[in-house]
Amino acid sequence: MMEIGEVMEYLPHRYPFLLIDRVIAMESGVSIRAIKNVTINEPFFTGHFPHYPVMPGVLVIEAMAQAAAVLSYKTRDMKPDANTVAYFAGIDNVRFKRPVVPGDQLVFDITLVKNKGDLWKYSGVATIDGQVAAEADLLCFFKRIA
Repeated sequence: MMEIGEVMEYLPHRYPFLLIDRVIAMESGVSIRAIKNVTINEPFFTGHFPHYPVMPGVLVIEAMAQAAAVLSYKTRDMKPDANTVAYFAGIDNVRFKRPVVPGDQLVFDITLVKNKGDLWKYSGVATIDGQVAAEADLLCFFKRIA
């Protein structure tokens, strides 16, 4: 549904912090499904951990938030610009169920729970081959900076 070039139009992140490779399904105002192909070439694997490479959990949650941001921007029918930024406002009920290692494909299913003005709440689950790797409730705040 959205290849990497279009994803980059909706996220200001760039390598090495762009953590969404593709959007495979989306219903504006409702939900999004995105993927991240995890490879041994990820820069964080050199230090986390050299003897057993594991994707840091905070980056799994960040990837969920990036998918949520794409959903929000598409729902608002707008793209980010130099005057708009999306911030984390809160992360609740985070659970990590299994490690994410090179060769895994993370599938992020993010559902919009509610939004009130510039504050958006989502429920997110990251799976690998149908197994839950992580889950969290996310709050995001959109702010005009100029």
